[in-house]
Amino acid sequence: MMRIKNAGWVARLLAVAVVAILSGSVAYAIGVGNQPKKSYTAISPDTPRTPNPTSAQWGAVPRSREAIRQSFSPVVKRAAPAVVNVYVSSRVRTFASPFRNDPFFDFFFRGDRFGRPTERMQSSLGSGVIVSPDGVIVTNTHVIKARGETKIRVALTDKREFDARVLSQDEKTDIAVLKIENAEEKFPYLEFDDSDKLEVGDLVLAIGNPFGVGQTVTSGIISATARSQLRSEAVFIQTDAAINPGNSGGALVDVDGRLIGINTAIFSRSGGSHGIGFAIPANLVRLFVDSAVQGRQVERPWLGASLENMDRDMAGALGLSRVAGAVVTRIYGTGPANDAGLEPGDVIIKVGDFDVSDARSVQYRLTTMGVGKSARLKVMRKGRAQTITIALEPAPKPGPRDIRDFSGNHPFSGARMANILPTIAEELSLDTTDGAVVLSVQRRSVAARLGFRAGDIVVETAGREIANLDDLESAVSRRQRVWHISIRRGGRLIETRIPGY
Repeated sequence: MMRIKNAGWVARLLAVAVVAILSGSVAYAIGVGNQPKKSYTAISPDTPRTPNPTSAQWGAVPRSREAIRQSFSPVVKRAAPAVVNVYVSSRVRTFASPFRNDPFFDFFFRGDRFGRPTERMQSSLGSGVIVSPDGVIVTNTHVIKARGETKIRVALTDKREFDARVLSQDEKTDIAVLKIENAEEKFPYLEFDDSDKLEVGDLVLAIGNPFGVGQTVTSGIISATARSQLRSEAVFIQTDAAINPGNSGGALVDVDGRLIGINTAIFSRSGGSHGIGFAIPANLVRLFVDSAVQGRQVERPWLGASLENMDRDMAGALGLSRVAGAVVTRIYGTGPANDAGLEPGDVIIKVGDFDVSDARSVQYRLTTMGVGKSARLKVMRKGRAQTITIALEPAPKPGPRDIRDFSGNHPFSGARMANILPTIAEELSLDTTDGAVVLSVQRRSVAARLGFRAGDIVVETAGREIANLDDLESAVSRRQRVWHISIRRGGRLIETRIPGY
């Protein structure tokens, strides 16, 4: 065994080193070969630091045990009382149909409408957020499903329950606004924050009622701020805070306890959280709340142009280095785009101060700006950047001859039809402005028995292409032994033959 000389000296040296380490002020030098020596000094809590603009604005990374032990409980205490459970019960009508599982009848003739009708109660559960002291609540449209006879109850964290009614609901954005009925007290509520100021990496909390187990709080960060690939008009906030079924309509809050989004969807193969959740930004939610409280619908600005998402082929053809933006494919004869000087082939890459990645992002930014204002668009035209100012106006309303009720001895008897104006195309989410579209069908009419639905676009009838209502009226004015009809439904072309009437 090796014997250590001068053990006392070694012990003193070790003691000094331990004290220095504990004080956080060790200075040491490292040198390898002939490289110059570099000096490193550990930072102690008392060491002056150069201000970090990002840290000063958004907070700093924890650097001590005390900082790590800090809790979100003060935020939860402020925010949680304003998050409610939403219970919905609806009386729905179903049919015992022999054609229920037949794909042909299900798709075209609505096999679920044949057979003996029965009624049953249908229940759903979700979350909601109180956003004003008088009991205005925001949730998701898919939570309330307010069709027909529906009863809505909301339960607060203190176990009190109240009836609520629907002020407005919008399926495109999945936003529904409720109001607690007969409320004579002030409720806890969350204030809106500016969701446009969010940055990737910001800490957030998700509050809701997953799986009906009771109010639950999860934490995470913002993992993206402008996701637009979901089937909705909104541009979503993405977070890794755990969101599960039942969280829909719940709150996404920042570390100040302010509402930055309404949780609405998850990406999952199993139905549980995989760390990819989506929330509707607070700025869009606030727009719908303000409109609902004032008793009006949100008017979306009409661009007066058709847009398509940029892809690699388009970017290569247009000589662009980035596969991002919205390509103008068509300019209507009259409208804001035409007045502003937009041209087919222009690529919109920025709206105001915000970059846009696709056509949906453009519409979202215009919607949150609001009708009656103007927007500054940055576009690429023939490889050069230009700035165009466009007025934000609502789409033109249909005239008296643009919507007609059809009757007579033909397959469309009982259908309300319309020319596909931009307003109607937007309302029905159609990708064309040519043709005649079914708006509604009267019960027990010829059109209803044949299975026509709202949104069906008539492409051809009696050997004639249909570009508008005048074409359709002319085509059905002459009786046919066999009606040859082509319609477009949900991107699919359906052709059928129907005996003459």
